Amino acid sequence: MSLFQPPEVLVPEEFARLPEKLRKKTPSEWVDSNRGGVAPDSFFEGPSFDRAGNLFITDIANGRILKITPSGEWSVVTEYDGWPNGLVIRKDGTMVIACYKRGLFDLDPASGKVTPLRVTHNGQSFKGLNDLTYASNGDLYFTDQGQTGWQDPTGRVYRLTAAGKLDMLIDKVPSPNGLVLNLHEDQVYLAVTRANAVWRMPMMKDGSVSKVGTFIQLSGGTGGPDGLALDAEGGIIVCQLGIGVWRFDRLGRPTHVIDCEGLPSTNCAFGGPDNKTLYITESSSGRILTARLPVPGRSLISHA
Repeated sequence: MSLFQPPEVLVPEEFARLPEKLRKKTPSEWVDSNRGGVAPDSFFEGPSFDRAGNLFITDIANGRILKITPSGEWSVVTEYDGWPNGLVIRKDGTMVIACYKRGLFDLDPASGKVTPLRVTHNGQSFKGLNDLTYASNGDLYFTDQGQTGWQDPTGRVYRLTAAGKLDMLIDKVPSPNGLVLNLHEDQVYLAVTRANAVWRMPMMKDGSVSKVGTFIQLSGGTGGPDGLALDAEGGIIVCQLGIGVWRFDRLGRPTHVIDCEGLPSTNCAFGGPDNKTLYITESSSGRILTARLPVPGRSLISHA
């Protein structure tokens, strides 16, 4: 039984669909571990907009970064030996990739060149990076999910400061996934997929984390929460696999749900002229869905 008013149900529309010429099946260990050994012809994540309104997404299954213009034209920015998941865009147009296979990488979208940014912590490889987000001071927060879950609750959240210092903030998470900072940047909202929850991580003045707790407890679905986004009122957008995309206000009360008909809506980003259109990566059929929300989003372009 819910203690809140029923949320308004929204129906998404299709914005773009991956062209047949760009569909291919690439066998890999990621496919074996995460897709039951059945290679999909794409698997989208990491939506981010540049200042020209182009949408960039990752294709984990094929090691690609794809670009979609405002008119819906597709192109391949780069293809490399990796499993790119999260993606953020700096204000100079360069990008950072959270690569599940290899670590943090820089991407120059003009040339397609991919170069290592940080591939180890204290001499050890990451478990498998998932998502990332920038703070306004240039600090980069990212999740190290790997194959963690309740059977192995050792997922991690890191912060790479603008000065280049890498800090592990928390290391006992059963599958850390999407993350976003609140408007005041004194809390991190963290999607914890296998716990089917969104955690709240208060950030102390010295940069440490204290009193981590559950902010939103979900139920049902096919895999728990994935990508997150934040709107201009401090509301949090949560992609819940198999259910759809939720909007919760700043107090965690549900206001809207986008019904994606049981499809895997993995991640989302605000865009459009007024920044009120939510673009959703729907990974089972290689599509980008859209829905209009009442509050504009906070820009995903970093201040770094």
